[in-house]
Amino acid sequence: MTDTPSNYVVYGPDANCTLALCPVESICITFAPTFFTAAIYITLYKIILYLGPQYARFRPKLYYWIFIPCDIFSLVLQAIGGALSSTSSGGSKTAVDVSITGLSLQVFFICVFVAFAIDYVVRYRKGQRVTPRMKPLSRSFKIFSYFLSLTIILILIRCCYRIDELSDGYNGPLIHDEGLFIGLEGVLILVSTYTLMIAHPGPAFQDLDEEEALQQANRPDTERQKADS
Repeated sequence: MTDTPSNYVVYGPDANCTLALCPVESICITFAPTFFTAAIYITLYKIILYLGPQYARFRPKLYYWIFIPCDIFSLVLQAIGGALSSTSSGGSKTAVDVSITGLSLQVFFICVFVAFAIDYVVRYRKGQRVTPRMKPLSRSFKIFSYFLSLTIILILIRCCYRIDELSDGYNGPLIHDEGLFIGLEGVLILVSTYTLMIAHPGPAFQDLDEEEALQQANRPDTERQKADS
């Protein structure tokens, strides 16, 4: 990145990384996926209420009570790293290490979340062999599930790219590769925005009785025990 005579910040292979010139861009790049992941965490809570909280290992709300603070923690580390990089114009190795730590934790938390989501699906399917649903899952819910899964994969790829991008610091080759930045940063977040629009929870959960589902979540764990067996 470099400051042109017209005071624009540009990317390119010959650009110099001067983060002090573009704090807004750095902050927006850092924050980009955080609101998406928070929405996804809350959406898993809705999915559990819709499919059956008795198949979850924990109370449904614990999924976002745990993962949203974890995501905020990783975001704080990235913000600290970005701030240190801005004050040092990208020359601080400590700043890079802090940013990579925050990004690595974000990837780790997303992977753990995905593992819990897969675990719930497995337990739900096992439970369905014992007590099938009264009516099959709607087409809108299936579409919602497919595109939500795609969104998670796209965000995970984006975060992994950011780790690799910063692995050589702010003077490394990847951070100056404009094509990769546009494709694996901007395009992935843009596509994630549209896939989340398609995966809108409104049509998927239009027949969800949340109060009844929460009451079911507080009942004895008989169905949970069946899912464990």
